[in-house]
Amino acid sequence: MIPVHDAPGGALIAIKVHPRARKNAITGELGDALKVSLTSPPVDGRANQACIEFFAKLLKLPQSSVTIASGQTSRTKLLRVSGLAAEEVRKRIAMLFESPGSRS
Repeated sequence: MIPVHDAPGGALIAIKVHPRARKNAITGELGDALKVSLTSPPVDGRANQACIEFFAKLLKLPQSSVTIASGQTSRTKLLRVSGLAAEEVRKRIAMLFESPGSRS
């Protein structure tokens, strides 16, 4: 199950970031966190911004709806998603993992 938790006004997602990857992608789960690969280096907040942009696009939300609640300088981060409940965030992320042939 995708580790997303309800929070006031939205949801929280624990992530473990792998910067300087070949592509931006969710690569799995690690304990109670999603593993996320990002192409940006962890310099001058570029990986943080790339993380916000990646999740905003993934969840089809404006960038202002995705913020880093904790872990600004760590690879382990807690993202706050405003305006969506945890269940809706889980559904939108899970759609990435479905194969095209499995949809009815």
